[in-house]
Amino acid sequence: MTKTTDTNKRPRRRQILLGTTVFLVGGLMLSGCAAGTTSSSGTTGSGTTTSSSATGDLTVAEAATEVTQSDSSTTAETITNTSEAVQAFLATLTDEQKSAVTYDYDDETKTTSWSNFPVTFVDRAGLNVADLTEEQQVAALQVLEALLSDDAYETVSNIIASDQYLVENSSTTESSLGQYYIALFGDATDTSAYEVQFGGHHLGINATLDGTADAITFAPTHLGVQPADWTTDDGTEVQAFDGIYTDAFAFYDSLTAEQQATLTSGDVTMCAPGDTCDFTTGVGLTGADLTDEQRELLLDLIANWSGMADEESAATTRAEIEATLDETVIAWSGETTYDMTQGDGINFSISGPNVYVGFQAQQGSAGADVDGVSTSGWGHVHTIYRDPTDDYANSVEQQAATGGMGGGAPAGGAPSDGGTPPSN
Repeated sequence: MTKTTDTNKRPRRRQILLGTTVFLVGGLMLSGCAAGTTSSSGTTGSGTTTSSSATGDLTVAEAATEVTQSDSSTTAETITNTSEAVQAFLATLTDEQKSAVTYDYDDETKTTSWSNFPVTFVDRAGLNVADLTEEQQVAALQVLEALLSDDAYETVSNIIASDQYLVENSSTTESSLGQYYIALFGDATDTSAYEVQFGGHHLGINATLDGTADAITFAPTHLGVQPADWTTDDGTEVQAFDGIYTDAFAFYDSLTAEQQATLTSGDVTMCAPGDTCDFTTGVGLTGADLTDEQRELLLDLIANWSGMADEESAATTRAEIEATLDETVIAWSGETTYDMTQGDGINFSISGPNVYVGFQAQQGSAGADVDGVSTSGWGHVHTIYRDPTDDYANSVEQQAATGGMGGGAPAGGAPSDGGTPPSN
């Protein structure tokens, strides 16, 4: 069959319409300036964030009209466009803010300053976007727009929107929802390697861009969502993970009954975001057990994490993962039909020499309950993407989790990192 590397080809069951800078900045500002302190371990990024009450020269709406999604199709274009966006963002900052947001490329802070826990549990590096002026917020988000594909930017914007939905509609007392931090490791140019780190509670992007090697990696990155399905006041249904769920079940449904039995007989593993990992493959279905069509569906699923930038970068990473797919183990537990009204959701892991993906339904709402909306199981998901050969582009050694980091309770219910099982 003809193999595809187009990560934007997948049909969506529902149209999601919230991937705009206007919505993103509105959500971040609605969260207020609930400032926390940043990590103080950075070489040049130590100190606290500077809360700014000043209003930029541009309104949110005016600034949004100047934002255009980059049409990058090659790795080099994405690196150039993102580097330019970073420099434009830095130009909006004070000297104190620049010092707080920038770190040396090989600073170990990059491994300890992101998590699937709230920012009140684990200090994030860099600047709290909620503390920035409107102009600075838009400039920060333009970095993401330059870096991410349309699909990935839409997913990220809807993750942030879902957090904001909890702030406004749930019983949660978690003040960190709506707080997102941006940090930069290294000099953002197209002739050197640097990392863009952006995240909060249900999001932790670590994108390394290397112009000298013409390479981009998102390993490691955490994508999470709560709730996974909700409706705006104007009736728009938002499903941040619909693409992932659709791809997961397209793969599952392509399997024979015998293959499904093997898939669900294995142990689902979970590497905690921000932690060291043994990358255990466990037992389950292997890539060698799949037909060509099934292999492509599995690669489509993995691309939701590995292929978040342009088409060329996605194709390069896809080819690397495909080269060792025979040795990659897939395990699944939970529901076998994509129906959020039934059961407790799904868990799966994909573990091989060149890829690790863990998908985990969180069996708890963490007090973020909304009438008529599922905020547990199907509706509360944490995921992790890593590359056993290339986390952080091998710029630093992964540090052990501290200060409450962890990946949550795995499918079996026991803490994945030996600590107290969170359901955040």
